[in-house]
Amino acid sequence: MTAVDLEFDQLNSTVDALRRSISNRLMYGVGKDAATARPQDWLNAAALAVRDRLVARWMKTTRHQYEQDVKRVYYLSMEFLIGRTFTNALLALGIYDQMKEALAGLGVDMEAAAELEPDAALGNGGLGRLAACFLDSMATLAIPGFGYGIRYEYGMFRQKIIAGEQVETPDYWLRAGNPWEFPRPEVQYMVHFGGRTIERDGHVQWIETEHVNAMAYDTVIPGFATSATNTLRLWSARATEELDLSAFNQGDYRRAVEAKETSENVSRLLYPDDSTPAGRELRLRQEYFFVSATMQDLIRRYQRTHSTFGRFAEKVAIHLNDTHPVFAIPELMRLLVDIHHVPWDRAWKLVQQVFSYTNHTLMPEALETWDVEMLARLLPRHLEIIFDINAEFLKDASAHFGHDVDVIRRISLVDEYGQRRVRMAHLAIVASQKVNGVSKLHSQLMAREFFKDFAHMFPARFTNVTNGITPRRWLAQASPPLSALIDQHIGTHWRRDLFELSKLRALKSDAAFSSEFRAAKRRNKIRLAHRLMHDTGIMVHPDALFDLQVKRIHEYKRQLLNVLHVIVRYNRIRAEPERDWVPRVVIFAGKAASAYKMAKTVIKLINDVGEKVNNDPLIGDQLKVVFVPNYGVSVAELVIPAADLSEQISMAGTEASGTGNMKLALNGALTVGTMDGANIEICDAVGRDHIFIFGHTAEQVDDLRATGYRPRQIYEENAELRLALDQIRTGYFSPDDPRRFSDIFHTLVDWGDHYMVLADFAAFAEAQDAVDARFREPRQWTESAIENVAGMGQFSSDRTIAEYAHDIWHVKPVDVS
Repeated sequence: MTAVDLEFDQLNSTVDALRRSISNRLMYGVGKDAATARPQDWLNAAALAVRDRLVARWMKTTRHQYEQDVKRVYYLSMEFLIGRTFTNALLALGIYDQMKEALAGLGVDMEAAAELEPDAALGNGGLGRLAACFLDSMATLAIPGFGYGIRYEYGMFRQKIIAGEQVETPDYWLRAGNPWEFPRPEVQYMVHFGGRTIERDGHVQWIETEHVNAMAYDTVIPGFATSATNTLRLWSARATEELDLSAFNQGDYRRAVEAKETSENVSRLLYPDDSTPAGRELRLRQEYFFVSATMQDLIRRYQRTHSTFGRFAEKVAIHLNDTHPVFAIPELMRLLVDIHHVPWDRAWKLVQQVFSYTNHTLMPEALETWDVEMLARLLPRHLEIIFDINAEFLKDASAHFGHDVDVIRRISLVDEYGQRRVRMAHLAIVASQKVNGVSKLHSQLMAREFFKDFAHMFPARFTNVTNGITPRRWLAQASPPLSALIDQHIGTHWRRDLFELSKLRALKSDAAFSSEFRAAKRRNKIRLAHRLMHDTGIMVHPDALFDLQVKRIHEYKRQLLNVLHVIVRYNRIRAEPERDWVPRVVIFAGKAASAYKMAKTVIKLINDVGEKVNNDPLIGDQLKVVFVPNYGVSVAELVIPAADLSEQISMAGTEASGTGNMKLALNGALTVGTMDGANIEICDAVGRDHIFIFGHTAEQVDDLRATGYRPRQIYEENAELRLALDQIRTGYFSPDDPRRFSDIFHTLVDWGDHYMVLADFAAFAEAQDAVDARFREPRQWTESAIENVAGMGQFSSDRTIAEYAHDIWHVKPVDVS
């Protein structure tokens, strides 16, 4: 079809133009007028008006990418925790104030309308939020790329706290529609499962399979203060046949839609409960579903401008965000060898040139593996490919190590002990041209301990890229009071170059600036206090120390260490109620995986302790404990700017990096933490005097285990700790069920205390005493808070993405001028 020059409106962003666009979109896009429009309708109309202004940049960027025949990055992730889009898009376009005035002219409060936008339920924790920050930075730096994932209909779950317990309810975030996405019904790929393989005419064919279609939905990812954009493409499962007409005509309506329901379950829910065989199978289907569609899509895009695969590695970089997308490796091999008839050796060389892999965990039990029997049943061709890759790899390994059977068993892609399982991290390492950790310590431990055999075999393959966060979302958007203060004193360029914040160090002793800094923090604390009162009914005072631990609920994150200190502090206050205590509000937030019994028990303990503490008249306002439900991006934007203290207290050697630690420090919170993950680099950046470090190092943890760790001895020798643990064990905080928390007691005291909560308790309590002492001196505390903000330059995701682009992907920015 011949292209023609289209005539369309050239949209500008004056207040009048925006007001007219909103009115048009309300009328012609939403189908309402001002008399019938609900607040949600106004938000959708405003969002569509903003989206219209993004599209012109999107089309221009795409056109330049094809004209310049750029190398693209394809970033594969099971999660993209992008949060709300409306305010972020306004800030990226530089039209926040204009939109606010335009909506006000239509009788709409923009901030109230923005609160109606749901968080996109496309992720759960740090992995997904990191991916979202990376998309923001890739667009801001004009790095040409696509994010690829799944368009979950329900996300993970909406967390409610009922009687102190986590209750999971569906998070149907699409109920009111999603004005930011573009459905692409013309972009669909067939994804196969099951069946068997045969060899015909020298090529393997995968036959007798069941099918599901993957349909694309595109969202524009704008760069900040640039016309460059990128695309987030998410796949939604569609049945190949909508209806079994024969069954329907026979009155069997359930069977008529059964195949459709089964097919579309693939993209229904983020992280189905994998404690059952059915849940594990659905998880496997999800992972393969999205990478199969993605590999087909990127090959189609490459072939638009290239007739052979000769330049494939020059134009394609595929990045695996953890092990969830690793099936992309055998899938690309299948497509190249079986469908496009590229010789095996050539295809494998291409695969090793285009893939790179980020590892996000130091815990062997968290490294993903898949049962060989299940793979043989669902993905028989891929299992054959993995076996062939493994055979060649082990041949090379034997030549490298000699015939050391123990090494070969350790590094094989297939774990042969017990039930045979494919090790996805091993496959990713063998197939990738670069493998990176996400903090200096994490990367060192990867190469030195967890993957030392691979590092010995491929020393140039392992590298480090420390994580980062986008300052646009996590300071400019999350904390308007602090952002405005920084703009006033050092200008606005820090949004694009976070190292500009180092200029604040010259102001840390300035009394006027310090006073304004404290006032900005207090405004954020007042905002949070109002929300806590509304959501939980708990009244807190903004002049108290706001102590924050917000992250996924997991034993290695050690929320239990924090709770134990809360109990000890509570007992101290009860013993000396007249003492001049530093008032403290201890805030927890985070979700526990639905099948993780211990994590859910920890949530119940936090709430039961809070119930006792918050209603004790002897305690008053000296100590409050709050659990904020349904933690996500929007909740994080509210609580993080209000924090005085950031709890980063994982056992050393377990947290790969962390990004919450960066967000909190960027907003002027002081960290109390172990030498774990990126805490080490934050300590170097802000100075040891402005952070509270405690506890065993990773090396000391290993030594303690080797010499025989005895947690019961610690319990018996520390009277305050013993009292707190006995209160947990005997039902002091659960009089309705005295044995409710007995497993927590035994886990810590009798069953090994795997994450060494008791081993670090005394040092943690001492660090918290130092926190109190520093908080009593407002000038010193504020100087430390300013040092934390000033030292965050290296933790921008712009720096992170620039390193990926230069050192791993070898991708250059597109020229959008």
